Amino acid sequence: MHTQPSHKRRWLAGGFAVFIVLAVLLALDLRSRGLVWNGLWSLTGEETPLAQLRGFVEYLGNFTRPQPNTAPDVPIQHVEMSPYGVNTFLQTEVEVSKRERQVQMIADAGFKWIRQQFPWEDIEIHGRGDFDDRRNVDAIGVVSAWDKYDNIVDLAEQYDLTIMARLDNPPSWTHANPDIGSSAPPDDVQDFVNYAVAVAERYKGRLSYYQIWNEPNIYPEWGNQPVNPEAYTELLCRTYTALKAVDPAIVVISGPLSPTVSLTPENLNDFIFLQRMYDAGAGNCFDVMSAQGYGFYSGPTDRRLRSTTLTYARHIYIRDIMVANGDAHKPIWISEAAWNAQPEDPAIVQIQYGNFGIVSEEQAARYMPLAYQRAQEEWPWVGVIFYWFFKHEDDSRQNQAWYYFRMVEPDFTPLPVYDSMKQYITSQRPVLYPGVHQVESWGLGLSQEAERVPDQSAQFGEAVRTDTVAFVAYGTDFILRYKPTDDGAWQQTFYSHSLITSKIDTQLGETGDNLVFDSITVIDRTYQNIAPLAGGAAVLIGMTLYVIITALRERRK
Repeated sequence: MHTQPSHKRRWLAGGFAVFIVLAVLLALDLRSRGLVWNGLWSLTGEETPLAQLRGFVEYLGNFTRPQPNTAPDVPIQHVEMSPYGVNTFLQTEVEVSKRERQVQMIADAGFKWIRQQFPWEDIEIHGRGDFDDRRNVDAIGVVSAWDKYDNIVDLAEQYDLTIMARLDNPPSWTHANPDIGSSAPPDDVQDFVNYAVAVAERYKGRLSYYQIWNEPNIYPEWGNQPVNPEAYTELLCRTYTALKAVDPAIVVISGPLSPTVSLTPENLNDFIFLQRMYDAGAGNCFDVMSAQGYGFYSGPTDRRLRSTTLTYARHIYIRDIMVANGDAHKPIWISEAAWNAQPEDPAIVQIQYGNFGIVSEEQAARYMPLAYQRAQEEWPWVGVIFYWFFKHEDDSRQNQAWYYFRMVEPDFTPLPVYDSMKQYITSQRPVLYPGVHQVESWGLGLSQEAERVPDQSAQFGEAVRTDTVAFVAYGTDFILRYKPTDDGAWQQTFYSHSLITSKIDTQLGETGDNLVFDSITVIDRTYQNIAPLAGGAAVLIGMTLYVIITALRERRK
């Protein structure tokens, strides 16, 4: 009878014991949310151990296929402003005092933007060119349909909020066929163009950001008919040209595409829809690309990149398509971002139950600041992110899943996500992460005498004259693009800070210098700096081990 050598049995027993110990330690770590748990969370956005392990395997799939080209080191327009925005439905609040209370709470939380709908059906109500509201003649008589929106614009200015005006929702008179659906585009596109121009002319110099339509790639946003990228592109391009004629300073934002993997006539994959838009000439018809940023079934740290999976980072593929079509200089603004804290009770939520993923109130409050932070750290092409949404005027929609994205209850009771965002925004000191940052960026501190100056040789036709530039950067190096005088040549000065990524708090310039600054490029060269050192250390360690092993062998001889 042949028996295993005792030393081999001991080796196997020892190996099994080590495996058991490691397995127990891993289980304890995952249960107590320790080091391994946090590492897996940062890659998968999952919180339960089994989901984390499955997600990690899926994350490894990123390395088996080409990754999106995001061109993160090119100058980007329209990302210099504060990124904090929130969606509002101020037009549904009948009482002016309640509108003001909303705006005041939004400003108090540190938000600088609101995405506010200017519904066509609520402005040009009864017919072409008719801006009177006769829906309640017996109660209040004929009133101007503009009054409500004048008040909203006034309130935004009073509380230092910038409006991105969402233009959509046609009135019934624009459709000959009522069965086409209330959200369908008008029979005559020029009617929409005229409405957009009417809004822009009324608020010229007060509103500069206009979003054209909402989610044109899905039902029912394009009505009871197949979606049509080419038709949407025509509407977008004609409106773009008309708005620029009203005011060249107007910034046109494309309608956000709904994230979907569907390939049906009524719901078309956002990537296919966008490429067809580009093929139809849309690249010349918007200044800012728009996307949606819902987290669905994972947290904001999910780094699994699969085109068939819906995550908060899905816009990375949108960015890849933009770069491929020559739009690397344009930003993405995220029009709607949130996690759905709806009750897991079908008796309460009876419509669209579970379609958006379900998280707890605590998770929704924890995820949203992390979502903003990830965008600032990793995506220099992302500008404003609008939380979906602030509040409804009443609780009549509480049987619908989307009602539970709210930040504040109808009676103005703040939910945890409001408190967490307020704490995050009001306590934050802006940091410049890797990417190209225009000097007028919200993350830089300029002297009180700083002024914007037109300069066709600047990256985007405008620079800043100032004597000092103060900022906090997170990287290894940064490049300052400046010139000593208005008519001088641009210079680039390279500053090396550290071998590995770290923060630097600095101030450039001295009183009286009055230099002209264009941009600051923050760079992370950690890998390039460390790789040679690590390689040299590995060679040294290898040589040392070789010498030791060789000496031991000689000694045993």
